[in-house]
Amino acid sequence: MTAAARTGIAPAGQGDGRPVRRWRDGAWHDGPVPSSPEESAVAIVIDGTSQAVLMATPHELDDFALGFALTEGLIGGPGDVTGCEIVAVPAGPLGLPAHEARLWLRPGLAAGLAERRRSMVGPVGCGLCGVDSIAAALPAIQRVDAPLRLRAAEVLAAMAALSAGQRRWRDTPAIHAAALWTPHAALVREDVGRHNALDKLAGAAARAGLDARGACVAMTSRLSVDLVQKTARMGAPVLVGAGVPTRLAVAWAEAAGLTLIGRARGDGFDIFTHPDRIQD
Repeated sequence: MTAAARTGIAPAGQGDGRPVRRWRDGAWHDGPVPSSPEESAVAIVIDGTSQAVLMATPHELDDFALGFALTEGLIGGPGDVTGCEIVAVPAGPLGLPAHEARLWLRPGLAAGLAERRRSMVGPVGCGLCGVDSIAAALPAIQRVDAPLRLRAAEVLAAMAALSAGQRRWRDTPAIHAAALWTPHAALVREDVGRHNALDKLAGAAARAGLDARGACVAMTSRLSVDLVQKTARMGAPVLVGAGVPTRLAVAWAEAAGLTLIGRARGDGFDIFTHPDRIQD
């Protein structure tokens, strides 16, 4: 049986048809639209109780739910599960589907889950683990309203400043970084988790009294929806990353009025939303 048949979810396409504005070699170019990975809020529900909400690619969710229950020690083996159901549910201000991966356990096991229910960001590193409802994972969109305008060269300068500020990365490449950049200065924070790096940056900027509305956020990682959400809460109108944003991140940034830039490396980048903030 195919994964689509098991989950009731169609496979991802090669792209969502959204045009991007591409900067390469000092000029604007037309080019193929890069494929954005899918991302969805997925609630792991065991015997009717949500154990965690994670952002994940919405495929093979039956495997995902079982594997999560096993690796988190919620069950002792696959024989503890008597049933599995994957259900798409409407959620979030964008009206995009979220999913519940529902497991049912053999009698006598559910009572022990209450004490082990996840309640904080944990070692799975998803950035939204432990959020106990899909509504909390997909909150009301916070719009960004800032008059910041950047030149294409400044976008690349932000990424260069991010790289220059990665002091711990020089000791170990297994670490992410986030920067708050203006033409005058760059503040950089690092962490093994990309979400943690951005949280550290937000805290450092707040402690220093920096106004993110006049700056852009640059990151070493791909761009998922929670990074878009965090950037919007900071008030920064531009988020730049080295990787391709997920489809949900693109949709959220569009609705939030945030300029989302991906594949920023070398002398080029792609603008996925609100390109009016970036000038030649």
